[in-house]
Amino acid sequence: MERYIYKGTKKLRCGYTTGSCAAAASKAAAHLLLTEYPVSNSEIVLPNGEKISVPINESHLTEHSAICSVIKDSGDDPDVTNGILIFSEVSLIPENIEISGGTGIGIVTKSGLDQPAGEYAINSVPRRMIKTALQEIAELYDYHGGFRVIISVPNGEEIAKKTYNPRMGIQGGISIIGTTGIVEPMSNSALIQTIRTEANIRRKEGLDTLLLTLGNYSEQFLKMHLPIPEEISVCCSNFIGDAIDTGISLGFSEILLIGHIGKMIKLGAGIMNTHSHIADGRMETLITCGVLADVPLPVLQKLPECVTVDAALDILKSAGCLEQTLEILIQKTEFHLKARAGDSVQIGAVIFSYQHDMILKTSQADDLIQHIRKES
Repeated sequence: MERYIYKGTKKLRCGYTTGSCAAAASKAAAHLLLTEYPVSNSEIVLPNGEKISVPINESHLTEHSAICSVIKDSGDDPDVTNGILIFSEVSLIPENIEISGGTGIGIVTKSGLDQPAGEYAINSVPRRMIKTALQEIAELYDYHGGFRVIISVPNGEEIAKKTYNPRMGIQGGISIIGTTGIVEPMSNSALIQTIRTEANIRRKEGLDTLLLTLGNYSEQFLKMHLPIPEEISVCCSNFIGDAIDTGISLGFSEILLIGHIGKMIKLGAGIMNTHSHIADGRMETLITCGVLADVPLPVLQKLPECVTVDAALDILKSAGCLEQTLEILIQKTEFHLKARAGDSVQIGAVIFSYQHDMILKTSQADDLIQHIRKES
């Protein structure tokens, strides 16, 4: 696809969502079914009204249907679905447009997702795109009946194991998704939407306390130190602020965040996106906390040379200044979390370091842990 965006200094090529691929394949199959002529490209309408042309990989007729496929092109986005084949088999029925899944399309098993439990994981926007594409073909060839559409991905079940689908309650295959029809490389919006989807599942399960983790370290910490089932947590990665906003908008009454001090230290300066490309500030935050804790200047002057937070903590520990510095840090962290959350929810954090066998907690953290234990 010849569409580009810029991320920093990089020019990155956009791609197609699985939803666009399914719509394009469906339109090509309907065209083949009604005319017996294949097309090399399929023009579809995106949700914003824009039209794009998608290459068709293969086409063939059977006795009662037509089957076309599209090769998923994710552009320069590191998407595990890039290069997969998405098939659409279209057959004629008396009326309406029925859309279903076949091989490699996941089944929804939990509430809170775009589709109800028991339905194939073909989201609402791709369903509308498919219907629009088929209605165009029907109008073009003056066809007044209906269509049955079956979307499939031959190796979808294996690919799904590399995605969040099993964790979110989608079993047996991938999802057909996409809200814009276009994949923007390295898009934060897709990751934030994943956080929202998973948090919504937890809310539908009846949880009032949202447990946020930052990744593998946090999940290991849960297993080792807290009697809380890992599966009820939601991984927010670097997007702490967005995850807090999501929890509030979904109606959670409490939020608990658990993470390693290497990232969580940034909360002490109010940094709510902890990706290093957005902001670092780790040593600056620690130095500020050290100043407020009356750490001697010669000790503080050593901290900027440290590559990791744990290395800086070693210096503070050797100088006998670690405990008072961390006390300031946890106070600052709690202040900024409450400032982000406002009065909408109770919020707390648990910060840990394996290297220093250290666990820090904000004032409400223990109460929130107890609430999560009861809910789970």
